[in-house]
Amino acid sequence: MPNNESTFVVSDNIQGSARRPLQTIVFAGLVAGALDITYAFIIWGLRGVTPIRIGQSIASGLLGREAAVGGGTATGLFGLLLHFTMATIIAAIFYFAARNIRLLVDRAVPFGIAYGLVTYGVMNYVVLPLSAIGSVGDSGPAYIRITGVLVHMFLIGLPIALITRKDLR
Repeated sequence: MPNNESTFVVSDNIQGSARRPLQTIVFAGLVAGALDITYAFIIWGLRGVTPIRIGQSIASGLLGREAAVGGGTATGLFGLLLHFTMATIIAAIFYFAARNIRLLVDRAVPFGIAYGLVTYGVMNYVVLPLSAIGSVGDSGPAYIRITGVLVHMFLIGLPIALITRKDLR
């Protein structure tokens, strides 16, 4: 079917061509997770926050702040594991959507950027308020909010979309 016809139709070609769904999803999750956490280490490190404390902050969404900080290095490492798990789940959602919506593969760049923006919104306005943190995550200085949006667009959504496109083409 030519691309200018219905691009929202499930494509047997895409579903049949996926070589390694699990490997692609894990790779995309690890890449996006690594880019995102590197940003966090740099931006928060400049403010004196250690990588372990960043991991504890992530773990606090599940454990609560006091338990996460009280758990020391172990909860910091647990938080980093949670971070990469979430990045892999985010990659899996895009991957399985792209298997069924050809447009996500054909237009991976704009849809990857948009997916990163949606991911930012879901994480900050749905996941964080429902977590043990219980508040909207979109707070802090303007440069943190702005770079947070950009990181989700260009270092999470876009790499996931490009890696998915490479596997599904």
